[in-house]
Formats: sequence, C-alpha cells, structure tokens
Amino acid sequence: MAFPDATGPAGGMPDPGSFDLQGMLGQAMQMQQQMMEAQQELENTVVTGTASGGLVTARVTGTGDLVGLDIKPEAVDPEDTELLADLVVAAVRDARAAADRLASEKMGPLGGGMPDLGNLGNLFG
Repeated sequence: MAFPDATGPAGGMPDPGSFDLQGMLGQAMQMQQQMMEAQQELENTVVTGTASGGLVTARVTGTGDLVGLDIKPEAVDPEDTELLADLVVAAVRDARAAADRLASEKMGPLGGGMPDLGNLGNLFG
C-alpha cells in the first residue's frame, strides 16, 4: 500500500498559510448579508401577471405571495364562472412566473454557493 509523500509541510498536508479561513468567513458573511438584502427587496417588490388581454390581473410579491387581483367587469359572466376561475388561475401563474424571473435575477449571482475553498481534494494525497 502506497502512502502520500510526506515531504511537504505538516507531513504532506497543504501549507496552513495558504488556507485563509478568516477571509472565507468574511466572504460568507458578506454573501449572507447580500442574500438577506435581496430577499427583503423581493418581499417589497410587486410584479403583475395578466390573462386574456388584461381582463384579469394578479399582483404578487417577488417572493410569490398574492397581494392583489383585479377583474374587469366584462370578464364576469354569471353563466360561466368556470371561465373566470380559469382566468384567475392563469393570471396568478403569469404573475408567479414574473416573480420567479425576478428572484432569479436578484438571487442568481448569490446562489453560487460557498466561496471557492481551493483544491481540498489533495488533503490526503
């Protein structure tokens, strides 16, 4: 059985000076702050979605919470409430899709995960 070369610092372990834990923690804290700010911005932003040329308009926050619904009188047919329900569902889906796009724009750069830790795969050989 072959063992890793133990000629480097700490018996083959990476040089401890090359591993900046303090810098990594600072980056993680900065990323967490940016994510919290982006989340707050999403909660405070309202996007709209429509159905049937604007007969029904839904308003949702950037986090997807439904906060408003506008239905034009011409969308209401007492004989066909199923159509109105379908229009409401379509408008809400459209608004949620807009919220998802907004969230992707705001959170996308922050969703990359933790800072690069370097090549830790060589720790044990």
